[in-house]
Amino acid sequence: MLAGKRVVITRARGQGGDLATALEKLGAEVVEFPTIEIQPAADYAPLDRALTRVGFYDWLIFTSANGVRFFLGRLALAGLTIDAVRAKICAIGPATRTEAENAGFRVALMPREYVAESLVAAFEGHGLDGKCVLLPRAAVARDVVPAELRSRGATVDVVEAYRTGIPADAQAQAQRIFASGRRPDWITFTSSSTVTNFMQVAGAAALEGARVATIGPVTTAAARQHGIAVTVEARTFTAAGVVAAIVAAEE
Repeated sequence: MLAGKRVVITRARGQGGDLATALEKLGAEVVEFPTIEIQPAADYAPLDRALTRVGFYDWLIFTSANGVRFFLGRLALAGLTIDAVRAKICAIGPATRTEAENAGFRVALMPREYVAESLVAAFEGHGLDGKCVLLPRAAVARDVVPAELRSRGATVDVVEAYRTGIPADAQAQAQRIFASGRRPDWITFTSSSTVTNFMQVAGAAALEGARVATIGPVTTAAARQHGIAVTVEARTFTAAGVVAAIVAAEE
């Protein structure tokens, strides 16, 4: 179905497996070009302080699988297990939910669509007045969730669990992929950071002749801010949704 198509994946190294596998099963030639690197937080003091009172939170919100992993790492360093967490768990999407459930959490809430606005909407019917919410997330993230939950009466502690940077070898990789040999047919973006970092290390010229697929509206908006023409946007904001959008465009 995608035989002969060359598709670039810009996810972090080691985190593009599901997308790559699905594309390869359809015959695509997958080129991994990680434009983001997941890094530890610059300062873990806020998260560590939150963990000293982790049993008092009513809700624990994970907005990425990375957030789950780094939260668990700091929890273990504090000498605690997930039994110390009494909060209800909210996960933004299926990958995050799977990561949380594999760790032993029971996920109580997941939005219909896997973006911040839908996550906020998922809390309709859940009284938040006076509730305490812990949100461990990336250093740079949109403020939709904490702002909206606070407007509904919740106390929200936003703590840095990890940050993203540009891989040291990204520019060399860009030269290898885009400056010589066959150019890609598709370039996929799965977050705003993948878009921003791609433009910084590869530039607009790397997009020439390629079609662009994004994982959802937030990533699409970031692409358009950089002047990138988005060919397709996933209907379901997952790796499978990106693949389905590419397949539909090729039919």
